[in-house]
Amino acid sequence: MARAGYIGGRAMDTTSAQRVSATMRQHPISPVTEPMQYRAIGVVRGTYVPEDPEQLTRGTLQAEDGTEIEAVVLGRVLTLMRRHLDLSKPHLWVAYPRFRDPEKLHLQLVGVWEPSTLAATEIATQSAADADAGAAPTDDLPEGDGYFSVRGELIYTRPEDGDLVVKIRQQPRADGSRPTPFKLQLRGEIAPEHLRHFVSLDLRRQGQQLQLEQHEVIAPVPQRAGKGRGPGRGGRPGPRPDGRR
Repeated sequence: MARAGYIGGRAMDTTSAQRVSATMRQHPISPVTEPMQYRAIGVVRGTYVPEDPEQLTRGTLQAEDGTEIEAVVLGRVLTLMRRHLDLSKPHLWVAYPRFRDPEKLHLQLVGVWEPSTLAATEIATQSAADADAGAAPTDDLPEGDGYFSVRGELIYTRPEDGDLVVKIRQQPRADGSRPTPFKLQLRGEIAPEHLRHFVSLDLRRQGQQLQLEQHEVIAPVPQRAGKGRGPGRGGRPGPRPDGRR
C-alpha cells in the first residue's frame, strides 16, 4: 500500500511492505524495525534537470542552496514525474546517497514527498478507514531539508580530520544473489574505539558532503574468522578506504 503523498521506490532497505504500519505514511523514511538495520536514505529539496528531456533517467538536482548534484531516477518515480510533477519547480526528493568521487555527492532518486500534490491520488487507492487513520501529512518534515539517515558499519574514522567511512550492506536480490556492499565517505567525528561497530548516523547535506549531526553506537559488528581488524587498529587510522591519507 502506498503512503499518502509519497510515490517511489522502497524507502525501507531491509523490511518488507507487509511490516509497514499506518503511521509510516506520515513520513517518507520508514522507522527502524531492527537494531542493526542497514540503510542510507535522505531527502533533498531541489529542481531536477534531466540531461535529455525525452529520457528522464539521468540529470542534475539543483538544490535550493545552489549546489548541483548528479542524480539518476529509479523505478516508479519516472511514471510519477511524467504524470504528476512540474519539473520546472522544486520538490522534496527522497534519495539514496552514493559517492562515486569522495568529494562529489551522487543521488539515486527513489521518491517524492509532496502530499499537497500527491495525496489525493494516493488516498484514492486506500480504504476510507486508512484515509481517516491520521492527520494528513504536510510537505514539510520535522528533520528539514537535507536530512539523511545512515546506518551501517564504521570502517574508518579520523577525528582530527573529520573523516568517516561507513559500509552499507544491502538486501539479497530476488534471485538470491547479494549486492556488493558500498561505502559512504562522510564528515564528522567519532572516536576510533568505535571502529567495526554498527552506528546510526543523523546527517545533514552541506554542499556535496554529508555532515554528521548526531550518532548512536549500536553494537560491535561480528567479523569473519581470520579477517583483519581493518584500518585504525589501536586508535591509529590507516589509509582511507578510497586510497587517500
